[in-house]
Amino acid sequence: MTQPETRNISKILVIAPSWVGDTMLIHPMLVRLKQRHPDCSIEVLAPAWTEELLQQMPEVSNTITNPFPHGSLQLAARIKLGLQLRNRYFDQAIVLPNSLKSALVPFFAGIPLRTGFKGEMRYGLLNDIRKLDKQALPLMVERFAQLAEPAGGPVARPLPQPRLSVGSDTQQLVLDKYLLKLEIPVAVLCPGAEYGPAKRWPIPYFAELAQRLKLQGYAVWITGSQKDKEIGDKIIALGNHDVHNLCGITDLSDAAALLSCASLVITNDSGLMHVAAALDRPMLALYGSSSPGFTPPLSNKAQVLKIDISCSPCFKRECPLKHFKCMKNLTPQMVAEHIPALTK
Repeated sequence: MTQPETRNISKILVIAPSWVGDTMLIHPMLVRLKQRHPDCSIEVLAPAWTEELLQQMPEVSNTITNPFPHGSLQLAARIKLGLQLRNRYFDQAIVLPNSLKSALVPFFAGIPLRTGFKGEMRYGLLNDIRKLDKQALPLMVERFAQLAEPAGGPVARPLPQPRLSVGSDTQQLVLDKYLLKLEIPVAVLCPGAEYGPAKRWPIPYFAELAQRLKLQGYAVWITGSQKDKEIGDKIIALGNHDVHNLCGITDLSDAAALLSCASLVITNDSGLMHVAAALDRPMLALYGSSSPGFTPPLSNKAQVLKIDISCSPCFKRECPLKHFKCMKNLTPQMVAEHIPALTK
């Protein structure tokens, strides 16, 4: 049962999602919380790999490391963490994941107002339960933002776009760290996607596009996690020996600084796509198994490229029909044709 918000809110704990992209999408919610409660302190319980991004958001006062692997219950450890947070005296918890386990820490922390969407039998763990209207709020960023409002309140519009900023001094430090220069325009390729291969444009396509970009006068960098290093190496092996493969070398903060230097970003639907959008870089976002109607890049400088076929989006990790036409039919030539208009 939804409990009306009547108390003064001066300290909020946000239970963040596990994915990098979803972490960027909570930024408008944080902005709205500060609008409604200007003097409040916002702390975020988040996985270690997203803390660097959160610490760059001025609305975040502090991050608390969420030590639990994605999908792991670890009930005793969650109870222990909740009890440890009792002396932080939070007024409200906002639980963004819809799982039961994500609501355990705020409950055992004794936080009086615990807000989240209905899901996984969380009655009792949450006492400010919202019913999600998926048609009224089709975008994930809208759903997060709704939880910043009082019970029954609409999303405040216009919704701000997620934003990150990187200063020129930080850019130069990171460029020097990786022995990179900005003598010519830089195109950054983000060929990974943590969710699965169905979201990844084919490696030979990225390799061909890299060659086209070099002929157009771009330096080409590849960014991603350690898991994407092999993908980057294969792109380089396919005729791109002068391309810089930075996958697995940078941390997320450095990757954001390098993306901020880009004149053009070509990316799958991934966490780095949302980081590049928050940096407002000119971008071509390539969609296959996922939907730009749910998690689009939120930037006026981003253009979504997607092939309309009946089986897409399927939201599967791998193509269930084994043909992968949603990505294979989106050719390097088709992508290259959109670059001049995007960067003029």
